[in-house]
Amino acid sequence: MTDQSATWQDEPTDYEEVGKLARRQQPDPEAPALGSLNITAAVADPELLDLPWHVALEDWPEQYLAALPRGISRHIVRFARLGGSVIAVKETSEHVARHEYHMLRKLQRLDVPCVEPVAVIRDRQTPDGRPLDTVLVTRHLKFSLPYRALFSQKLRRDTLTRLIDAQALLLVRLHLVGFYWGDVSLSNTLFRRDAGAFAAYLVDAETGELYPDLSTGQREYDLEIARVNIAGELMDLLDGGLIDEEVDPVATSERIMDSYRNLWNELTEKESFELGERWRLGARIRRLNELGFDVEEYAIKTTPDGSTIHLQPKVVDAGHHQRRLLRLTGIDAQENQARRLLNDMDTFRAENYPGQDEEISAHAWVSQVFEPIVKAIPRELSGKLEPAEVVHQVLEHRWYMSERLDRYVPLAETVQSYIDSVLRHRRDEAAIMLNPDTQMLKVIEQEEARHQEDEYDDEDLVDD
Repeated sequence: MTDQSATWQDEPTDYEEVGKLARRQQPDPEAPALGSLNITAAVADPELLDLPWHVALEDWPEQYLAALPRGISRHIVRFARLGGSVIAVKETSEHVARHEYHMLRKLQRLDVPCVEPVAVIRDRQTPDGRPLDTVLVTRHLKFSLPYRALFSQKLRRDTLTRLIDAQALLLVRLHLVGFYWGDVSLSNTLFRRDAGAFAAYLVDAETGELYPDLSTGQREYDLEIARVNIAGELMDLLDGGLIDEEVDPVATSERIMDSYRNLWNELTEKESFELGERWRLGARIRRLNELGFDVEEYAIKTTPDGSTIHLQPKVVDAGHHQRRLLRLTGIDAQENQARRLLNDMDTFRAENYPGQDEEISAHAWVSQVFEPIVKAIPRELSGKLEPAEVVHQVLEHRWYMSERLDRYVPLAETVQSYIDSVLRHRRDEAAIMLNPDTQMLKVIEQEEARHQEDEYDDEDLVDD
């Protein structure tokens, strides 16, 4: 049985205590329970009751577990099967679990990339009455990997750069909505492929706080935490031989400072220009759109003599390309994936339907390009990558093939080459592997990273 409100105190309205939920001093006599078990969940999911909550998490029977690559955590974390999906279960204190659940739900409402909170389960006991820790349950982010699963024997520098840039973008998005993270690190982030780059998702929000706005000091302190933690994580990888010896962990970690500040300034900085240079307003909007942000409001002021305009973005929303692709096609993709698919869609329109309404040409692109690629993927390979990433990679593969063969390559030929030379050799990222040993999991992670680094090398392309 679930209880969606009775076990929760009212959400705080005093921003000095934002996100803080009062510690429960005594049991709630009216809270529904299964034995001594109490579940607070956003959506009722009766299958939660089938899991062995009376057993300490580290001792859960193998039949319930789904073995997926895990990041480093100070808590005991297990992946478990729940119906047709996978959940992450973390043991912690009740107050921390409730606070993190509360924060994740708020971030979801603010449309910030984060894992989905499922439930907080408290008052757990063993059959002999020994109390067990409260657990936080979140939905596993499909097709995502912890950063360690992206590393093989040697990591290319540009791959590391893309990870840090993704982390910086996530931190900017969090700060724009007033979220202070407090524990920024690669370990507390999941990464999904996004058309040659990565999309970062917040995993651990137990130290986070939500405010109306963040001060410069709060943002800079979060950024300093990120720099220190990333440097430590890279040192650990260097000691393990997982990154090239020439990589300087401290210098590399500094990149998040520059990446974050450059992006923050572009999104928020006030700009001044002469009255005759009003074209710069449109140029600023286009730059923000290229970064994947929409501007819904501007603050514009002029000097008393009317000769100078002062301009500052007031409302900046991420997901510009995602929203356009979703509006035109109904396809939900990552931002860079959406940008890549939209570029192909616009080219398709120019070549085949010049002057045609973009909604009509978008429908034709879906039926003639997107759907044929997705449907051509054999069922046994469909869990390798999410559809939008597959389509992006096929389009990239086509470009490489055309350049190599010096001719136009039909889509059907491209898809078959991609399936045979690239996709078939990738790790199945959507698969659930039951109970592999540690060595097997390490091999899987190394294979995944190796294919991610080498997938577009020339030797992978097949001549006609």
